[in-house]
Amino acid sequence: MRLLIAEDEKSLAKALGVILEKSGYSADQVYDGISALEYLETGNYDGMILDIMMPGMDGLAVLRKIREQGSRLPVLLLTAKAEVDDKVEGLDSGANDYLTKPFAPKELLARIRAMTRNQAAGDSVLKVGNITLNRATYELSSSEGCFSLTNKEFQVMELLMSNPRNLIPTERILEKIWGYEGKTEINVVWVYISYLRKKLVKLKADIQIKASRNAGYSLEARDD
Repeated sequence: MRLLIAEDEKSLAKALGVILEKSGYSADQVYDGISALEYLETGNYDGMILDIMMPGMDGLAVLRKIREQGSRLPVLLLTAKAEVDDKVEGLDSGANDYLTKPFAPKELLARIRAMTRNQAAGDSVLKVGNITLNRATYELSSSEGCFSLTNKEFQVMELLMSNPRNLIPTERILEKIWGYEGKTEINVVWVYISYLRKKLVKLKADIQIKASRNAGYSLEARDD
């Protein structure tokens, strides 16, 4: 299950990411409202942890924007405010739940489980061509067989399958999946693309991962 964390306190965002990943979730982190909207446009998420107080565009404005677009994405609001009116405004804007800082990790995880529990099973499956990616089990499959992907393989494949025929810059893949630290060599993206290409061949996929030199990768129909 993949979540988006939108929290302007970087230390808290990273701590939330660690908590979630230790509990089996995949999590992306952004630090302002505009970036949150950009990630929602290109990513496929099961839920969102959204701080109210953020620069540029606050959490409530982000929430109203995605609800206006018709998104039913489960959203957990984080707030430092304890006033009832603030919580009511958040719920009225379309939040599924709220959590007041500071909070215990166990409470956070319980709230996430509760708000995502009722998602339709179909939301956890991506299908492009004859290839299916199960977002709950990390399984990549076709009628020819099935592979269990590693966490990084899954994230790369999910990003490509969520944006078929769209060129995704290599730097964007690196940033979304390996984070903002700048410690990871860009060649690691090619390594994981190579792993996935081999699996697609074995699955006799009618889609392929195409590379655009010095630009990025896209998921396309096979030429043959």
